[in-house]
Amino acid sequence: MNLILLEPHEVGGTGAVSLSGARAAHLLRVLKVTPGQTVRVGVLDGPHGTGTVTSTAPSTAGGTVELHCAFDSAAPPRPRVDLLLALPRPKVLRRLWAQLAALGVGQIILTNAARVERNYFDTHVLAPECYRPLLIEGLQQARDTWLPRVSIHRQFKVLIEDALDGLFGDGLRLVADAAATCQVSAAVRQGRGAGAEPGAERDARALIAIGPEGGWNDFELALLEAHGFQAVGMGARTLRTDTACIALTALVHDSMESG
Repeated sequence: MNLILLEPHEVGGTGAVSLSGARAAHLLRVLKVTPGQTVRVGVLDGPHGTGTVTSTAPSTAGGTVELHCAFDSAAPPRPRVDLLLALPRPKVLRRLWAQLAALGVGQIILTNAARVERNYFDTHVLAPECYRPLLIEGLQQARDTWLPRVSIHRQFKVLIEDALDGLFGDGLRLVADAAATCQVSAAVRQGRGAGAEPGAERDARALIAIGPEGGWNDFELALLEAHGFQAVGMGARTLRTDTACIALTALVHDSMESG
């Protein structure tokens, strides 16, 4: 853990926090904290801060650690990249939760597609009690506090035509397509408009649509493009879903930051 994440209800009015379980075990066994030491903390969907260890009580069950925390006046900005993902195989999605949170996504919109197996929607990996701890694991790795919002949509056409504008308003919409010749950096520059100053659009957002292992079909691509998505590619190589998610998310982040 590079950041100890706290639920809002865990922080007392005086900044006092009592930790047990995995977080306390990490502090005691890995960081080997003692009273007086400080650790990085953050409130979920809130600010970063510093926790000063006031007492420790090691035990075979993991022990407890008492902290006194002081927080920044404002929370960091929410990641500006969102992901629309055709539901991958459950074991792939399980691997992706923590990695996507670590890379930084504001929301994860999971959808059906023609090449998605229908039984994927029955997996326990879509239950909040499964994915929420994995998202928090990724945030603690990356020292972020913003928990990605997750929504699940079984009807692709209904999502794109009726629900998407409410989930993602103004912003750059990109769809991954192996046949596309436009690269991510070029699409981001074009989306900002000619002559835009680097860094001028600090609140600009981007949504990346990534299809299933077999790719989007022609109908799905046409529907996405009709609703403002620009096709982008990463060269001739055919990538697995998890590889494409990580690579594209990183590329869009880099392109948006560099202008």
